[in-house]
Amino acid sequence: MDLHLQSRTIVITGAASGIGRAVATAAADEGADLALLDQSPSIDQVASELAGQFPDQHIGAARVDVTDLPQLEQTRNRLLDDGRQIDHVVHCAAIGSGRFGMPFTNLAPADWNRVLEVNILGMVNVAHTFAPALQQQKQGSMQFLGSVAGQIGSPTDPPYSASKAAGINFAQCLARDLAPHGIRVNTICPGMVKTPLNRSVWQAWNERQEPSQQLSYDEWGQQKIRQLVPLGRWQTPEEVAATILFLLSPHAASITGQTINVDGGYVMHW
Repeated sequence: MDLHLQSRTIVITGAASGIGRAVATAAADEGADLALLDQSPSIDQVASELAGQFPDQHIGAARVDVTDLPQLEQTRNRLLDDGRQIDHVVHCAAIGSGRFGMPFTNLAPADWNRVLEVNILGMVNVAHTFAPALQQQKQGSMQFLGSVAGQIGSPTDPPYSASKAAGINFAQCLARDLAPHGIRVNTICPGMVKTPLNRSVWQAWNERQEPSQQLSYDEWGQQKIRQLVPLGRWQTPEEVAATILFLLSPHAASITGQTINVDGGYVMHW
């Protein structure tokens, strides 16, 4: 299926690792031009590798903290000053608390601050930064990476779960506001995916267990999958990226305001 993304400029946050990097790789393979944003220094290496693989495409990187609105605005302005049209935004940057939150009293209120700042206000900053450019050209989309944790009240990391629930709600607000401008907005919610963030959830859980109850990352993951995922396997970053790219494409022209799960059946709404 031709996704018609050739020469389209896609801004991807959180592109240095995990699902964000998978989106960058898949988008480059479809012929898109990329602006890769991440606060990690490794974002430059990711961009360099992709530029080497796809020398005929514009692939650049910027070290950006999504909680820093001026940084985001400067990045947008550089793109526009270079004559680049911003066609799509894929926002993947997010963090967890790094604490095991069951019960929630394992965390202090102060453990919530950075998670909410990055995952909620970071999303707000991204929306405010890039929506005006999309509105001006009367087309494009914004796709936000959510989580099944935002739909089921997952107790593993309450700040993360709450922030993802807020993100789903805000994406729906954006979808309604931006629809008259021809802009589509959706949330994609992965289930069990081997990412650095997912691994940090296991690490926080494992550190609180008695030595006899500790599990390796794969043992912990397989136990959760057996309990919670009807398809009985991990989802992959590439599977999530494929869904996101479809939503960027003209094939998804009538899809907006939706929360789409790529979770092996983890969440089913009856």
